[in-house]
Amino acid sequence: METEQTVVLERVEKYQFEVQFTGKSYANIRVDEGSPPGTDTAPNPSRMLAVAVGHCLSSSLLFCLERSRAEAGPVTTRVRTTLARNDRGRWRIQGIDVDIAAEVQGPESEAKLARCREMFEDFCIVTESVRHGVPVRVSVGGLPTSPPERDSSATA
Repeated sequence: METEQTVVLERVEKYQFEVQFTGKSYANIRVDEGSPPGTDTAPNPSRMLAVAVGHCLSSSLLFCLERSRAEAGPVTTRVRTTLARNDRGRWRIQGIDVDIAAEVQGPESEAKLARCREMFEDFCIVTESVRHGVPVRVSVGGLPTSPPERDSSATA
């Protein structure tokens, strides 16, 4: 597994950015902000976080089912993020609700699904990182703009 990953965002216009995945042959994607201030022509960061959490959880569940030799069928995941203003009036993601509908074939697979339900979340890199608060260090022009460490007493 890669222990470091880099993406590069380049401004296209207004609040639209083209995202490049360095070292990979993935197609670039475009992101935007909702209107206003953006034009709402592409997913915004909150939606991309929802995609990351939902995909990671779905993949972790499927991986557990495969390792258990369960016969997995269709999987549909719905992720709802709730945004609200904090005490300073800034918009923040206040919660992420994930509903995964996973189908399996056969009674043995039902028991394996029940076992995977108990453990798969712990293997989701993104969700567990969000839950526990990932330190984010920011610099503009090489000068730090935020503290290097996050207060461990803060809740995610």
